[in-house]
Amino acid sequence: MAMLPVRRSGGRNVTIVNPSREFEDIYDRMGQLMNLAFGLPPVGVADGPWTPLADLSETDDAYVVEVDVPGVRKDQVEIQLQDRELIITGEIPESEHGRRHRRSRRTGGFEFRTYLPGDVNADAVSAQLTDGVLTVTIPKSEAAKPHQIKVAG
Repeated sequence: MAMLPVRRSGGRNVTIVNPSREFEDIYDRMGQLMNLAFGLPPVGVADGPWTPLADLSETDDAYVVEVDVPGVRKDQVEIQLQDRELIITGEIPESEHGRRHRRSRRTGGFEFRTYLPGDVNADAVSAQLTDGVLTVTIPKSEAAKPHQIKVAG
């Protein structure tokens, strides 16, 4: 049987230290600190939907939004475009695999909102969910696309 480290205080009290639990505590405290630093509520405290990580990029023809939604099926996500605001909502159900020893993955309702920087063609929006990443491609309107101007002379 392996011996666990022992923390001794000046008196007779002896505490068995579980290294994996110590690292979990440090990880949890660092996560809370990072949430506070970025103005996010601590995990498990927020009552409303949480915001998944996402990237918004732009090509000459479209805006592309990539949202991390691991474990989500396409029937668990809804995408709306209102004028230039993109709204992605859904829910990640909590798995039930017996007694939980640790939880750091987000579950429950999520919501991602962003305003697109230019006019879009709402009729041609497409979305694809692959390997836990939702990719939404929103084509630009003809007026918003860059136009090449030739110099005369």
